[in-house]
Amino acid sequence: MSEFDLVIRGGLVVDGSGAEPFPADVGIRDGLIAAVGPELGKGRDEIDAAGQIVTPGFVDIHTHYDAQVTWEQRLIPSSFHGVTTVVIGNCGVGFAPCREAEREQLVRLMEGVEDIPYPVLTEGLPWTWTTFPEYLDLIASRDYDMDIAAFVPHAALRVHVMGQRGADREPATAEDIAEMCRLLEEALDAGALGIATSRTIFHRSSDGKSIPTLNAADEELLAFARVLRKKGKGLFQIVEDLHLPGASLNSMRAIAREAGRPLTFSIGCGNSGPKAWPRLLDELEAANAEGLVMKGQVIPRGIGMILGFELTLNPFYTTPTYSRLVHLPLAERLVELRKPEVRAAILSEDMDPDPALVLGRMVREFDTMFLLGDPPDYEQPPERSIASLARAKGISPEEFAYDVMIEGETGGKLYLAMSNYADGCLDSVSAMLDHPDVVLGLGDGGAHVGTICDASYSTFALMHWTRDRERGRKPLADVVHRMTQATARIAGLEDRGLVAPGLRADLNVIDYDGLKLLEPEVCYDLPAGGRRLVQRSEGYQATLVKGQVVCRSGEATGALPGQLIRA
Repeated sequence: MSEFDLVIRGGLVVDGSGAEPFPADVGIRDGLIAAVGPELGKGRDEIDAAGQIVTPGFVDIHTHYDAQVTWEQRLIPSSFHGVTTVVIGNCGVGFAPCREAEREQLVRLMEGVEDIPYPVLTEGLPWTWTTFPEYLDLIASRDYDMDIAAFVPHAALRVHVMGQRGADREPATAEDIAEMCRLLEEALDAGALGIATSRTIFHRSSDGKSIPTLNAADEELLAFARVLRKKGKGLFQIVEDLHLPGASLNSMRAIAREAGRPLTFSIGCGNSGPKAWPRLLDELEAANAEGLVMKGQVIPRGIGMILGFELTLNPFYTTPTYSRLVHLPLAERLVELRKPEVRAAILSEDMDPDPALVLGRMVREFDTMFLLGDPPDYEQPPERSIASLARAKGISPEEFAYDVMIEGETGGKLYLAMSNYADGCLDSVSAMLDHPDVVLGLGDGGAHVGTICDASYSTFALMHWTRDRERGRKPLADVVHRMTQATARIAGLEDRGLVAPGLRADLNVIDYDGLKLLEPEVCYDLPAGGRRLVQRSEGYQATLVKGQVVCRSGEATGALPGQLIRA
């Protein structure tokens, strides 16, 4: 008789705690890890993990699958990268609570902030809910290839309570705040993980309006913090403009202090100007020394975009001539773009002069723009930038970029490292990854579907920082910890993130030496034929959720044991 349902036999266990890896078998019974040790008894099924590593499933606390969970059961592309738990509702954007009259506004906001096209959302969202608990009930009625937890999105909450005043960023009255707090408490009782908000100028609706939460007063956020304290649970997630001169963590510290609960925020490094992040990390260390629980989230590569004529953005997307062509089907558009007179016209036109169009300027930062390549290379030296390659050919960077993007059947792709790439490398990221209060995240799975595909950050972190990069190489155990136990603990998910008896059998079996990222591809598989960038990997021999293999050698098995997590 078999002692276990499944045994992962003979792997090197990187258990998620940060401790040194050790050889062991992992025995699984009833969806839980039953034993970890040498020469365990037989399993009804077995996975030979000899020469491979065994890790906890990755816990990604910053995703935007808020819409995708209503129509899809596999959360692609996170499914391809060892992720077994995701948190949605980040940055304060989402679709609940929401009355029928508010739907258009929330769809436009998600379209603008997270680059999920309007037709995809309007066709895909079933809108069978009004309240946040009803939205959770919908998720709970479906099965997935990973577990899902959800923040209450502050923008949706504000619009729901305040209507147009909330959308117009007017100050909330005491009555408004009291009602938002009532709804937040109701959501927490129903299983919400916490609340998420945004105070960044970069978050705009597709009609150009700033996110409703941009100017929310401290008192509004502190009121939410008091709800978390009252309930004794919940995580506070926030995005702020920490790149601005004089930025500090003072308001976040006040929120964390008032809540008595964990708080997590995004942090990165600009490519130019004063470097604020060392000072901010000192502030972060001081906050945690005070007894607060605050964790910075860092993406382990450049904060970047993929550019091309098939995608949302390219260096010419604001020019008058390209604007007239953008609505053509791709094949017809490329025919037009290859005409010498069209090329000449676009290259002669200036970008949109609107100073609010920050992206319009960023997409011409040719010094940190590269040919991504296959396999993709996310840390290339300055001499391989588009600016340098163009100089070597004696042409302008605009000409070089244009000619790359009209190559082939669907046009070539470019990679822009628009942040985290100071001094032409990832050394700033390396330093941030060494900080004890930093975890890995910001992959934005489910969002920016036509501009990025950073949900692969877990695979990249293992490859680049623990195996391939010689300068500043990180211990494998530490990087795994920052994607598993560390992120699970921030979210209050104590039942996962560690390879230990009694915990969830959410696991990865990985051919570490063979781990590889593939070139991002464009797929047209969203509702309304919507387009998204998808990046696959090689090397994940098996990914398990609740003891069931959901992916084997990069292919779905059909098992869907993932469910809503009611916090």
